[in-house]
Amino acid sequence: MTAKVTLYTKDYCPHCKAAKALLKSKGIIFENYEVSTDPLLRAEMIARSGGRRTVPQIFIGEFHVGGNSDLVALNAAGNLDPLLGLGEPV
Repeated sequence: MTAKVTLYTKDYCPHCKAAKALLKSKGIIFENYEVSTDPLLRAEMIARSGGRRTVPQIFIGEFHVGGNSDLVALNAAGNLDPLLGLGEPV
C-alpha cells in the first residue's frame, strides 16, 4: 500500500510541475493543494512545514519531505520508494 502524498503547489511553478512529474512517473496518486489563491491553504502549508513559504511543500504521510530538490535527493539516494511504500531500501 502506498503512502498518502500531499503537495502544496502553485500552478505556474516549474519546481511544482517537476515534483508532480516525478511522483506520477512512479505511479503515485497525490493530493494537490493549489495555494496561489487560497490564503487559508497557504497558512496551513506554512504551519505544517515549520514556516516554509516556498512551493512545493511535499509530505509523505506526516513526514515533511520539503521541496522538489529534497524530493529529487531522496529519490537519488534510493530512499524515496520505501517512503512511498513502493519497496525496500537497497
